[in-house]
Amino acid sequence: MRKWFVWAMALCAFATPAMSQDYRLVWSEEFENEGKPDAEKWRYEKGFVRNHEWQWYQEENAYCKDGLLVIEARKENRENPMYKKHGRRDWRTSRTTIECTSSSINTRGKYEFTYGRLEVRARIPVAKGAWPAIWTLGTDMEWPSCGEIDIMEFYRIKGEPVIMANAAWGKDRQWDAHWNSKATPMRHFLEKNPDWASEFHVWRMDWTEEYIRLYLDDELLNEIPLSTTVNGAIGKGSNPFKQPHYILLNLAVGGDNGGPVTEQAWPMRYEVDYVRVYQR
Repeated sequence: MRKWFVWAMALCAFATPAMSQDYRLVWSEEFENEGKPDAEKWRYEKGFVRNHEWQWYQEENAYCKDGLLVIEARKENRENPMYKKHGRRDWRTSRTTIECTSSSINTRGKYEFTYGRLEVRARIPVAKGAWPAIWTLGTDMEWPSCGEIDIMEFYRIKGEPVIMANAAWGKDRQWDAHWNSKATPMRHFLEKNPDWASEFHVWRMDWTEEYIRLYLDDELLNEIPLSTTVNGAIGKGSNPFKQPHYILLNLAVGGDNGGPVTEQAWPMRYEVDYVRVYQR
C-alpha cells in the first residue's frame, strides 16, 4: 500500500503544468523490500577499490529496512585477504588489515540511461571522514574518458564540510581528468536550516544534449555545458555525456578526499529513500 502511495505522491509532486507534458517516470527504486537491495537492479563493488579509501566494500553493509536503503560504514579489525608481503607499491595489497567496511552499489549492466532527470532523496552522514556520493559513470572507455557525473559528494576541504557537484572527462593522458567542480560549504545550508544535517534532501540532475544541471532541494549548484566536455586524445574527441550512464550509490571513508576519521563517527549511516529517473 505504501509503495502505491509513494509513487502517486512522486508523480503529483513532479507534475507541474510545464513538466507533466514533457517528462515521465521511466525507472524507480523505492527500496520497499526488506533485506538485500533488489538483485535485478543492483550489483556491488568489492574490496579496496579507489582513492586510497579506508573501507573494504562488501554486500553485507547495504540493506533495505522500513522503506530505506541503508549503507552503513562499520569499524573493523580483520586480516586483509589481498595483503602481500612485498605489495608495497599497491595500497590495496600493502595493508595488513581491514580497518572498516562499507558498501557501494550500482546499476551497471542492469540499468543505464542517456539524458533525463535523476532524483535521489537521501540523508547523508556528515561526521569527519565520511564521503557519501551519488554519481554516474559512462559505459564506454576507461575513466575518465567514460565520463563521471557527481550529483552529490560530501567531504571536507581544508577542514570545512562541503557539498560537491561535479563532472569529469578525459584529457590526452591516461587517468588524467578535466573537472568542472563546484563546492558549496555546508554552512550555506545550515544558515537557512540549523537541522539540515539531520534531515532528508533531494539531489537532482537535469541532463540534456546541451547541459548537465545539478541541484540540491531545487537550488542550482552547478551547470556544465556539454559543448565543453570533449575528451582528449585517449577518448578520441568523443563526448562522454552523450552516451548511456549507470548509477552509483556509495559511502566511502577517509582516503584522498574523506580525510581523517573521527572515532565518534562509527557507525556511519547513509540512508536513501528513493532513486527515480524521468525522461521526455
